Amino acid sequence: MKYQSQRVAYYFFALSMLLFSLQIVYGFIMAFAHAGYDVLHDWFPFHTARTSHQNLLVMWMLSGFMGSAYYIIPEESERELVSVKLAYVQLISFALVGVSALIGFHFNWWEGRKFLEIPRPLDYLVVINVLLFIYLIGATIWKGKRHTTTAIVLFFALLCAALLYLPGMIHSDNQTMDSYWRWWVVHLWVEGVWELIMGAILSYLLIKLTGVDREVIEKWLYIIVGFTFLSGVLGTGHHYYFIGTPSYWLWIGGVFSALEPLAFLGMAVYAIAMAKKGGRNHPNKIALTWTVGCSIMSFVGAGFLGFAHTWPQVNKWTHGTLVTAMHGHLAFWGAYAMLILAIIAYTLPLLTGRKLYNSFSSVYAFWASNIGMVSMTVAFGIAGVTQVYLERKSGMDFLAVQKEIEVHFYGLILAATFFTTGVIAFIYTFIKSGLPRGELNSSE
Repeated sequence: MKYQSQRVAYYFFALSMLLFSLQIVYGFIMAFAHAGYDVLHDWFPFHTARTSHQNLLVMWMLSGFMGSAYYIIPEESERELVSVKLAYVQLISFALVGVSALIGFHFNWWEGRKFLEIPRPLDYLVVINVLLFIYLIGATIWKGKRHTTTAIVLFFALLCAALLYLPGMIHSDNQTMDSYWRWWVVHLWVEGVWELIMGAILSYLLIKLTGVDREVIEKWLYIIVGFTFLSGVLGTGHHYYFIGTPSYWLWIGGVFSALEPLAFLGMAVYAIAMAKKGGRNHPNKIALTWTVGCSIMSFVGAGFLGFAHTWPQVNKWTHGTLVTAMHGHLAFWGAYAMLILAIIAYTLPLLTGRKLYNSFSSVYAFWASNIGMVSMTVAFGIAGVTQVYLERKSGMDFLAVQKEIEVHFYGLILAATFFTTGVIAFIYTFIKSGLPRGELNSSE
């Protein structure tokens, strides 16, 4: 690493790993409940476990994005963060808000809106926290010696993510209007500005790992940004099919959702082409593996599987079933979880000075987690198609169908267990690397 303030990133990554671990715990609680073993219901009711699982996903990914920015922005701007102390204040306050929300869910303190269940008083604290974060990285770029495309795209993507949190705070007693604004947050994050964050971080990693000229890689980044805005923004319409909005959202959502895979395909082609073109034999091969793997898996999970069930003619049967869970798990894993693990795999040796990227645990973490996640996706897909046929086509009662598909969750639990061993191996490598004591190095 080049700058002392980049060490802030380590603690955001550590928080990510902790929250990720908790998310997996709640995932197992839900999986066993689906399999008919809801033995923890008195302590962890299914709706509480589900809310906690989903919100922990958002929290650990946001923490990972923040850590990524705190590492990338000083290097791209060629100066230290404007205030390391405020960065740590932002970290602590972010963690406290997350913990407060998680505890509150167990006491039914929430708004009850999927992915936006966090109680309203905490919403305001989130806004303040994120504004502080945006100020720190924005001021660092503003005062920096250079302004790169990678840094600017990353900054504006994070700024837009902050601004798009605000529509979710608009109060409405009308369920259609409430859903309309809620999807501005949820969809325009994960299929809009988060894709820009993904593009910027991929750009940084490929510049560092492949040796391809920055100008070449950043030109690709412009193309991906264009595809993202073209398809992602109007693709929001596939959430409006059946909530009471005008019928024109059927064709708008259908057409532009069909274009969304192009952005992810562009990222996959972009990463593979740059990796092949690069002449640099970087020793941290596992970081490059995570980077290229991220682009491929995001295309399959977010692009292809998303396209497969967001056509109006298909979505009327699959909406709200486990087919959605199939798409959601591989999409979030491929597009964003693998991205965060890629930046951690790259920065950890530089932050700590311990080069464990060729260790057995590092390699095992990649293959076990990915094989496990693909297997989970297959299990969700089989259960989801069965659910669609029995419930939506044959007209069986919802609870009767849930009983029929319990058997599929045995396979899901086995797949999730294998996936978890990979995550444990990654966290083991993270812990074994130690605290950030890496020496400053101008060559990286």
